[in-house]
Amino acid sequence: MTVAVLGAGAWGTALAIAAAARHPVRLWARDRLQAEAMAADRVNARYLPGRELPGSIRVTSSLAEAARDCEFAIAATPTGALAGLLEQLRAALPLVPPVVWACKGFDARTGELPHRIVARVLGEDARCAVLSGPSFADEIARGLPAALTLAARDGGFARDAAQALHGPRLRVYSSRDVIGVEVGGAAKNVMAIAAGICDGLALGLNARAALITRGLAELTRLGLALGGRAETLMGLAGAGDLILTCTGDLSRNRRIGLLLAAGTPLPEALAALGHVAEGVNSARALHALALAHGVEMPITAAVCEVLDGQASPAEAVQALMRRDPRPEGA
Repeated sequence: MTVAVLGAGAWGTALAIAAAARHPVRLWARDRLQAEAMAADRVNARYLPGRELPGSIRVTSSLAEAARDCEFAIAATPTGALAGLLEQLRAALPLVPPVVWACKGFDARTGELPHRIVARVLGEDARCAVLSGPSFADEIARGLPAALTLAARDGGFARDAAQALHGPRLRVYSSRDVIGVEVGGAAKNVMAIAAGICDGLALGLNARAALITRGLAELTRLGLALGGRAETLMGLAGAGDLILTCTGDLSRNRRIGLLLAAGTPLPEALAALGHVAEGVNSARALHALALAHGVEMPITAAVCEVLDGQASPAEAVQALMRRDPRPEGA
């Protein structure tokens, strides 16, 4: 089985390394010079330094070469670049292979979740799936144990794709709950910004635990309202990813929160990060979706106020703490 990984950032490179333990992998880098350097040096010096590319990975800057005759392609670009990648893929090949997307969040321009982007570009009947869960790229590339969820409306494809990626160091569970997996992956990045603000303001471990728990309540409410399943939102793609992203030092979104708490303006925080922080783009779309479905998400709203400069981090925390008491399940 040949697997194509489309996108040579940190996450795409890590997934290519993991898949290469069992399959020949073609890794597509958009930048020709980056692809040539990776092919020659056998390392992604820009995005994942120090992690050697196995010999079963072939790096190319040709999208057609990467995806031609592969069993399925993993789209590992940011969500905002997913539509463009799929359009290029459709133009490059007479037959587009099944697509598994590994991005999380919303398209900043359209507010769409990835499954809607895929349906719009490739059609409602496209064979496709989402891959998500608690996973830092560097740890996946190092072969440290991890577990992910792969979800598709087609249960057979979900099982087959999960089996193809499953290995002794990377457990991959199958699911048919695409909505639940996507909502968990999008919302946890917003909660991680809030967790970074909490830690940056030195509010303590009690406050962080409360924030994570109430964040889980928020993403669960929205996920259920959109048709997701409670067991998904309480599983790897929901609670698991939320805990990791809110507590792990490798979390980009948590680092944005830390910088905001220190008084760094958002543009400078993003520049200092040097990578995409999906939670910044997802926060407003998540808030708009919650309002449209009548779902209360106060942490998400507070993060939006901070990102938009309507409140300082300290003011946003004070506003959350002043909310009226209510039953926990409400």
